Amino acid sequence: MRPLDAALDGPALNLAELAADARGRLDPVHWDFFSGGAGEERTVRANEAAFARRYLVPRVLRGAARRDLRVSLFGSRISMPVLIAPTAFHRLAHPEGEVATARAATEAGTIMVVSMAATRPVEEIAAAGGPLWFQLYPQPDLDFTASVVRRAEAAGCSALVVTVDSPVFGRRERDLRHGFVDLPAGLSCENMRDATGRVRDIEMDAGLDWARIARLREITALPILLKGVLHPADAALAVSYGLDGLLVSNHGGRQLDGALATLDALPAVVEAVGGRLPVLLDGGVRRGADVLVALALGASAVLVGRPVLWGLAVGGAAGVRHVLDLLHADLDRTLTLAGVTGPADLRDDLVATVACG
Repeated sequence: MRPLDAALDGPALNLAELAADARGRLDPVHWDFFSGGAGEERTVRANEAAFARRYLVPRVLRGAARRDLRVSLFGSRISMPVLIAPTAFHRLAHPEGEVATARAATEAGTIMVVSMAATRPVEEIAAAGGPLWFQLYPQPDLDFTASVVRRAEAAGCSALVVTVDSPVFGRRERDLRHGFVDLPAGLSCENMRDATGRVRDIEMDAGLDWARIARLREITALPILLKGVLHPADAALAVSYGLDGLLVSNHGGRQLDGALATLDALPAVVEAVGGRLPVLLDGGVRRGADVLVALALGASAVLVGRPVLWGLAVGGAAGVRHVLDLLHADLDRTLTLAGVTGPADLRDDLVATVACG
């Protein structure tokens, strides 16, 4: 393996080049953990393929010389509609782990969503100083779940992202083939420490239901976003339960293989919500044009996961910043070429869908 934290060898021109560099640096077991998905990985591939079926229909003579990529989400004004998705085990990619990722997010002026399965504690991640949201798997132990929420609040996290697509662990065959079922010695899920200092296992809860989400609403004043919504009926229910936002996500294809690509699910979810709360999207975003398409189809912002890990593996905080800078510059260029001055001006008539093959 090439050494971590080496200087970027002529920074990658795009995220595909960065992925290839990261693959050469990472332990193959860890590369497969980050890259792999459930089953035959149909949904992993579908997330990117959904963007490949969309083409832009640009406007001309629109006077787009002055552009503003900034958006506001739950009280945070950020530099662009691109956030860092919650992903586990950043110390497998770089010794500084999530602290390096947070530092890059702070420098780029965007939000990092801290994973419950982070390998650095939320308090250390928060020391980077940028806006953070916290991703939560509600645990069967309700008191422990409440203590994790209070810890995220105390660290300054400004929203709670509740993952609801994981009643059980997905069957990830790459990990099973490698026998990768636990973290290496010396690494832990630091946000799972209880009051005694013991690190608990994250438990998926097949009994999780809307009543449990309502209880979460009672124990925190933080905005709550549901992560993992694909069906418009669930989106409508989220509105009725007083949730604050939705994240259209299929867990990067890591849970239910064969689940609908997030971009394909987005329009129906947006229609069901009817503008009553923001809808975000993750899964398959690799270019500025992908961001533009998602926003034109109704997303308020997108999140990126795997590319952040690639950047982290290649260059630590500088590598993550490179990912964010690539997306910012590419989005700005694409907006200009499409004749758009900013996210607020995007409409679905700028997007056409074509059949593959």
